[in-house]
Amino acid sequence: MTRPTGPVAILLDLGDTLMDEGSEVKDGRGTTLSADLFPGTVEALNTLAQRGYRLALVADAYREGPRNVLRQHGLLDLFETLSISEDVGIEKPAPEMFHHALEALGITLSDYPRVVMVGNNLERDVVGANRLGIRSVFFHANERRRTRPISREEAPRHTVYTAAGLVELIEQLSAPVSGDALPVWSTQDADFMLAHKHAPVICFD
Repeated sequence: MTRPTGPVAILLDLGDTLMDEGSEVKDGRGTTLSADLFPGTVEALNTLAQRGYRLALVADAYREGPRNVLRQHGLLDLFETLSISEDVGIEKPAPEMFHHALEALGITLSDYPRVVMVGNNLERDVVGANRLGIRSVFFHANERRRTRPISREEAPRHTVYTAAGLVELIEQLSAPVSGDALPVWSTQDADFMLAHKHAPVICFD
């Protein structure tokens, strides 16, 4: 018997995850009016949506900025919900940012381990996801921010470098399994939790 596995939803950051922050055009308030996306982003998001993955945006931004960029590239309709800090009233890694998106998707606490959060910020995206038991994916596209974890909470479950790499990761996590074998998803969860529990913490003065 074949059983499906994989994420019930994919949460995505915007800046330096989907769009290149260095290309942003902003108004006087700081709202992003337009921006370039990283290569392959349009294709990757369309592929994920076509394969049935539920997409949501979780971004620290002014209300209209993410909508402007997603609309510019014809991607807005791919996202079932947008959790934007100006709307929610708080920024990541606050759990409310993630709860806001997951409640809109109808995802309960028991399914949080099968949610993926993709972002470029260790302190916000990765820490916020890890604290809630969400699978964290660090999108390492450039060196604009710190890219090395300095605590256990900042250690991502996975790291990808391109939009195509993200699609490949999601497909790996979603590979069906047969019989009584544990899915890759479950075995990776167990390995990560054991390593995370016993990992040393190294502090530098």
